[in-house]
Amino acid sequence: MNADSDFLLRQLSNGKDLCNSSNRWCKKVPERSLHQMEGLNLSSDNGLSLKKRVMVVVDHSTRAKHAMMWALTHVANKGDLLTLLHIIPPHKGQSKHFSASSSHLAHSLGSLCTACKPEVEVEALVIQGQRLPTVLSQVKKLEASVLVLGQKTPTVNCLFWSSCEDFVEQCINNAECLTLAVRKQSSGVGGYLISTRWRKNFWLLA
Repeated sequence: MNADSDFLLRQLSNGKDLCNSSNRWCKKVPERSLHQMEGLNLSSDNGLSLKKRVMVVVDHSTRAKHAMMWALTHVANKGDLLTLLHIIPPHKGQSKHFSASSSHLAHSLGSLCTACKPEVEVEALVIQGQRLPTVLSQVKKLEASVLVLGQKTPTVNCLFWSSCEDFVEQCINNAECLTLAVRKQSSGVGGYLISTRWRKNFWLLA
């Protein structure tokens, strides 16, 4: 599974264009050290496996849960750290009921991930703030290697992007790590559509 995950990340990151991504992917390193770049859980020259932090933005939506499970099964490997980030809007943070519900959601999702893949370390964070600045700051602060977000199915009759679509696109373009937007296809089609800074709606049948 490690090899499959690493190959997928390289494929989605456009391989040779990793240096156009972020500080965590673009540090200039010798050719022989390419496999040791942070964000790829590949074996180093001394046989050790490099650990990465995979961050997933979670909420009550089905698309966020799909993205979380996809990240767990397709990106996170043994020994990696999966960070579930749940953001409370500023105007709702004063509600004790809402805060308790948010905390319960994040930790219940964390327990689900641990049960499904115990070899991956899982942590749940609940932070109050504006979504985009909070995500970008946490990616930088925690030095995330990969950021995964759920992507909403576009509305056919909508002439303008929704706030959700704009948020995802802003994360893809501004986060200091490889950012993947994930959308699960309908049962009749199957698989997932993955979008990155370089590839849009990359169909992954898995």
